[in-house]
Formats: sequence, C-alpha cells, structure tokens
Amino acid sequence: MILNLIPMQTSFPTTHPHSQTSDLRSAPQVRIAYFIMVHHKPDTFKEMFQKIYTRDQFYLIHIDRKAKAEFTEEIQLYLIHFPNVYILESMNIVAGGFSMIQAELNAMEYLLNVSHDWDYFINLSGEDFPLKSQNIIRKFLTVNNGRNYLFYYDQKFYRPDTLRRIQNHFTELTHKISSLIYKRDFMEGVTPYIGGKWFIFTRDTCSFLTNNKRVMDFEDYYLHTLLPAESFFQTVLMNTIFKDIIVNDDKRATIEKTFFNKNSYHTSFLESLKNSNQLFIRKINNETSQAILKYIDETYLLPLPYVNEIEKEIKRDERNDKWS
Repeated sequence: MILNLIPMQTSFPTTHPHSQTSDLRSAPQVRIAYFIMVHHKPDTFKEMFQKIYTRDQFYLIHIDRKAKAEFTEEIQLYLIHFPNVYILESMNIVAGGFSMIQAELNAMEYLLNVSHDWDYFINLSGEDFPLKSQNIIRKFLTVNNGRNYLFYYDQKFYRPDTLRRIQNHFTELTHKISSLIYKRDFMEGVTPYIGGKWFIFTRDTCSFLTNNKRVMDFEDYYLHTLLPAESFFQTVLMNTIFKDIIVNDDKRATIEKTFFNKNSYHTSFLESLKNSNQLFIRKINNETSQAILKYIDETYLLPLPYVNEIEKEIKRDERNDKWS
C-alpha cells in the first residue's frame, strides 16, 4: 500500500530557494518528479533538498522503516511546510533485496496518480547532491526530452562474475538475504544486464514499468535475485522497445572512498567533473574534500559543457572490450 499525503501547510521556510522558479518562466521546461530515499543524516538531506526544491515540481520522500523515530519525526516536521512534497508509506529496505525496486515502483505509481504535470522521474538518496541548478538540469532534460539515462552493461559479456546473483534463487528476509540458495534457469529469451541503482526515466517509461503485464514477469523473477537494484531496470528496458531511447549514463558522479593518494584522487576526480555533463554527485558528506565542495559551489550556475554522448559511448565500449 501507498500512504496518502501527509497534511501540508502553505507557509514556506525562509531558507528555501524561491528564485529557482523565476528563471524557468522564460521558456517551457520539463518538470521533474523526484523520489528520495532517506534513513539517516537529516542535515545532509535538508541541504540537498534546498538545492533541488522548486514550487512547480514534485517530491516524494521514502523514510526507511528501520530509521530511528527521532529521524523520522524530524524529516516529517521539516517537509510539512512544502505543499508539493509527499511521503511514501515506509518499507523495510533490505540491502541486496528487491525491496528497493518495489519502493521505486510504488513511487512511480504514486507520482503518476498525483499529477499529469511531470515529465521525468529521478531517484536520489539522502547523500546525493545536485551539481547544477534546477534551471540547468531542466534545460538539459528539455533539450533531450524523451531519453532515459541509465548505466548498463551486458552482464554475460562484461560482468560474468556477477551472474550468480541472477542464476541462484535468493530469498529476502526481514533484515537480510537468506543464505539458503539454489540454482535455477534464467528467463528464456532474455539478455541480462547490470549497471547501477540510479536513473532518470521519462513519464512514459514509468507508466510502462508500473502497468505492463510483461514487466510483472521480470518482477517475479528478480524478486529472488541478489542486488536487483543494479540489474532489474536495465534488464527490463534493454529487452523491450525502450532500449532505443536509453543513454548509457546515469548522470551521476560518484566520490569513491580512498585511503591512499587522496590528493591525487581528488585532482583527477575534479578533472573528470570539468569534462563531464553529470547532473548529480553521490556520497557528499562531512569527509568530502573541500576542493571538491568549492568546485561544486563555483560551477553550480555555469552551463553544462557539451558532451557527445555517442562518442562517449563508443569510447566506453572500446575500454570495456580492452579489459574483457
């Protein structure tokens, strides 16, 4: 089940960015429906939310059922001031299980019913952060309207080491994945794909994922796989007509944990940011390099650099072929 909206008031916190909507009135822009899954670090979430909030878009928040009561209450009290923010009924999200996929499918269905006035669905975690303003992100999606953004590999060819995740039958328990597994045949006539958990989907894609009977076959199978959040959407969409509108890029930059040569890593990471058109960055926290935070702040309102997506895809395939 999906929870009805929490009561919303019409007053706004004095800190949220009213100005973001003013730039969008000059030309028709796509509207985004954001789905954000949180379970800790309320201040980190609030800082991110302030950056992505506008009054003409849609925001759906999921608070993990395992989250501490004081965290849940703090987030609910914070969000109650925003009239276009909704809260999804809490699920118990199990690491490595199908529950994350189920929450995302629930979110798509919820937002489809909330309004016809959004064009893109973007999933985020509470530790993500926008690299660009909403004006720039929406301009990018307006220019590229109709494309999906999702990172994927042919699982058998590029990631055969991960095939046991889908070839074995796993069971999601209350707080973990059962250690009792057994072999089974994969879906007949289906090519498995793998990638990442993060995506940008069109409204039509969300409608397909929540209403098409063929998708239910994938759900039934991937319900008993390991880490389906890294492969379910890839496999569904790449085995349907939607494969023709997928750009192999989730538009996220990710800061990796590193214990050695941190300065060298941060320098190379910044160089990659400068030459990319990523829209969000993952794993922002108190330990994030000040140089990276400074760069994000200084370039937040600067236009995205042009990136030839086709050329980028060819180069990625060449690298994959080299190391496969």
